[in-house]
Amino acid sequence: MSETFKAILVSRDADKKQSVEIVDLGEADLMEGDVTVAVEATTVNYKDGLAITGKAPVIRRWPLVPGIDFAGTVLSSSHADWRKGDKVILNGWGVGETHFGAYAGRARVKGDWLVPLPDGISAHDAMAVGTAGYTAMLCVMALERHGILPDRGPVVVTGAAGGVGSVAVSLLSSLGYHVIASTGRNAESPYLIDLGAAEVISRDELSQPAKPLAKERWAGGIDAVGSHTLANVLSMTAYGGAVAACGLAGGMDLPSSVAPFILRGVSLLGIDSVMAPKAVRLEAWRRIGTDLDLKKLAGLSTTIGFDGIIAAAHDIVEGKIRGRVVVDM
Repeated sequence: MSETFKAILVSRDADKKQSVEIVDLGEADLMEGDVTVAVEATTVNYKDGLAITGKAPVIRRWPLVPGIDFAGTVLSSSHADWRKGDKVILNGWGVGETHFGAYAGRARVKGDWLVPLPDGISAHDAMAVGTAGYTAMLCVMALERHGILPDRGPVVVTGAAGGVGSVAVSLLSSLGYHVIASTGRNAESPYLIDLGAAEVISRDELSQPAKPLAKERWAGGIDAVGSHTLANVLSMTAYGGAVAACGLAGGMDLPSSVAPFILRGVSLLGIDSVMAPKAVRLEAWRRIGTDLDLKKLAGLSTTIGFDGIIAAAHDIVEGKIRGRVVVDM
């Protein structure tokens, strides 16, 4: 009899009502791919919370095992780059959306989707980073390419107590930036200061409808919120500055104007982590290995087991999660 493993399966009935259950699967139940991985650690991202709760149409194939990130060990491979025993990471590529994802003991994926686990980083640490931290690194790299370096002035991070925000604050502060952290949870100010924020401001300062242009407050920003928050960040960005946009926790709309772009030369940098080319992924994970303080990483993450994933998914959508959640499988 073939070995079975636990998995979370999200299904939908004829009336499009979603259900979530824990089931036993075997490797024969997995989808196509040329590498099979024993999943050792995963995480609960905001996107995973949306998938499990059904709050947004993340899942586009039914039924599906959710989970957009994992780290583990290759069990078998017909891909030229990978051999049994290799330690690997996966972020995105439609896994947990259209392809069976991380919330199972095994995953079968395309080898082209994998990157090696960096030296000195455990599977647990890699998932404390996860898509949220990898996305934060992509944002930092985009700001750097645009010339937004520490000597240009402060950088604001919105949704700072969340997964992307927490890692972004830590990364930026480690690189020497003056970080302004924006959060709706005032009680998290000490946590954000410990991560390296120089200032903490209330989300309320950025949540109202934005003026076309407001007083210049920062040289750049990393925004995971969208909507009015992003519009305000843009209106307050200094001449020649740039904002990296990577999330939509506050909404997909952007009620702004062209004023910041044509009167101050501000740039809006779109960040996609799901389909980023492999070369960019490799550079991002290399930088994570060198630039992220692993001691801070431990402080911004909590650990749960497989049985806690569903509850954590609901908590993250309801704004009850601080930092990152690691799932030890």
